Amino acid sequence: MTSRPARWALRTIRSALVTGCVILTGCGSTASPLLAEPSPTGSAASSCQAVMAALPQQVAGLARTASTPLTASWGDPAITLRCGVDRPEGLTPTSRCDEVDRVGWYSEEFTEAWRFTTIGRVGYIEVTVPAVHAPASDALVDLAPAVSRMASVHPCQ
Repeated sequence: MTSRPARWALRTIRSALVTGCVILTGCGSTASPLLAEPSPTGSAASSCQAVMAALPQQVAGLARTASTPLTASWGDPAITLRCGVDRPEGLTPTSRCDEVDRVGWYSEEFTEAWRFTTIGRVGYIEVTVPAVHAPASDALVDLAPAVSRMASVHPCQ
């Protein structure tokens, strides 16, 4: 027979494990797990609030599947957005800048996805588009009005 404090402790641990499983992995569901939350500061933080408030419910024809104060995802596999990320390591003053609807993007190609990070804004916004959702530019077009809410420092050159 288990004592009352031991039963309470087991129930608390079980509840924490279930909650952690849902937050971190989705526990086998097809919903996207939550993304790592960025931690922007200053004008990037306030600009991210405006960006997140303006995000569309659909991107590239896919419905929004998850969101936090600074992240959002659409579809499965998910197109993801994180606002207030760090500057990408590979981004240099001579990096190529692709402009989509007046938003400049630094692009990185991976085996199964493209990752785009804004250039010329007060903060960095990262969008990852799985290859199955090609062309990736569809997502960038849909996100441009919201991303444009982050103040521009200099245009894509």
